[in-house]
Amino acid sequence: MRPVRSIWLAGPEPWLPDAEAQAARQRALCLDNGFTGLTAPAIVEIQADNVEIQARELYTERMAKLRQADAGVINLTPFRGPSCASAAAFEAGVLAGLGRPIMAYVNIADESEAEYVDRVEVHVGAQRDEHGVWRDGDGCVVEDFGLPETVMLWAEARRLFVIITDDPLHDLTGLEMCLDALALYAE
Repeated sequence: MRPVRSIWLAGPEPWLPDAEAQAARQRALCLDNGFTGLTAPAIVEIQADNVEIQARELYTERMAKLRQADAGVINLTPFRGPSCASAAAFEAGVLAGLGRPIMAYVNIADESEAEYVDRVEVHVGAQRDEHGVWRDGDGCVVEDFGLPETVMLWAEARRLFVIITDDPLHDLTGLEMCLDALALYAE
């Protein structure tokens, strides 16, 4: 196994109003635990005259950092709906494809949001059909494995912590727990 020194930190943080400050707190926690935290730049300004070029540059920069990372900590906190930020899911997949270990956490405001199916029910509407299968408003099946996230994200994480907090978008308890787990993993 390759030594774990650098960690890619994925999640909704680049879109937060205080993105730079949150990323600095994350990187400081990594440093305190003997790791280098790699974070995405804040999504602040998009220049209308070269949007596609800017998007390609952002993608290229993130892919280079993902390849540089020895491991990943993925913040799967629901963002704009019942699921995590789509970029975080993509980045988790890239890291998995590169064979990097992944730790993850989900911040929620209430224990009733701990299971993925419950969040789908609240955010987009879901109900059980005559066979007891959860379906959304379009009749599509909703994963119901009693897990905090979809099977593919849950199963790839070596550890997945669920944190109940008053501030789901900023609480770093899950990151701290993932860093502790990575320290043990890296030994």
